[in-house]
Amino acid sequence: MSPVQRRIARYLTSHLTEAVFLSSVELAERAGVSQPSVTRFAMVLGFAGYPELRQALRPLALGGEEATGPAAQPAHGEARHCAGVEAELRNLSAVHERLCAEEGDGLGERIGDLGGALAAGEPLPVLGLRASAGLATTFCHYARRVHPDVRMLTHGGSELAEGLHSARRAGAEWVLAVMLPRYPAEAVRALAYADRLGLRIAAITDRPAVPFPAEVVLDAPVADRPAAGSHAAPMALAMALVEAMAEAAPLRTGARLSELDRMAEETGEFYVD
Repeated sequence: MSPVQRRIARYLTSHLTEAVFLSSVELAERAGVSQPSVTRFAMVLGFAGYPELRQALRPLALGGEEATGPAAQPAHGEARHCAGVEAELRNLSAVHERLCAEEGDGLGERIGDLGGALAAGEPLPVLGLRASAGLATTFCHYARRVHPDVRMLTHGGSELAEGLHSARRAGAEWVLAVMLPRYPAEAVRALAYADRLGLRIAAITDRPAVPFPAEVVLDAPVADRPAAGSHAAPMALAMALVEAMAEAAPLRTGARLSELDRMAEETGEFYVD
């Protein structure tokens, strides 16, 4: 192995329990190497890439059956499900520590400031394509309780560009982008267009350094499973942002919530047991 590869190996052996839940970018940052070096390291060991190496190491870290090579099978059944939930707990704990630390990275302050900015502007376009559409939709559902004009942009093509253009002409100053892996190229192009329109861009995403324009980044790690990612930590940030929007306009928030309660009672919109 090269010196760089030995550095990666030393980090893995010293931090195995933590390392098996890191992405290749996160592992590279912790080990002080480049992301391509992590990929080459996995290939030197005979794996197709880093995800396969990480999957083979997880049983070792979690106390399951040992995996001895690229052909080793991932844990199944209850152990596999527990590993996924444990990864989510780690991600949520990491976000909790950043929000509650006396000298953190300013995540809580960014949420508060951004909540005030989004609450003050109308309309508020919210962009989220493919895997990000679910979180974008949930954010819009709750944000509409406290904001009078939230516009959801979850479809691509000309509809996406028209939605951004229309929001800007209507007075929008910000666009909130939900950008979770893998980043759709169409969404990246749309944000470049939003930037050209003069919209300020805020992003809920999985890492602080992103390959698209963003003035404010709210980042939380994503649990990366073989078949599907899981977004509990970004969801926690999204709900905190809604609360910050509500706190920034308390009178409007109170009036809108009271109106929604009256409407629900009058229409029997919700079933109450």
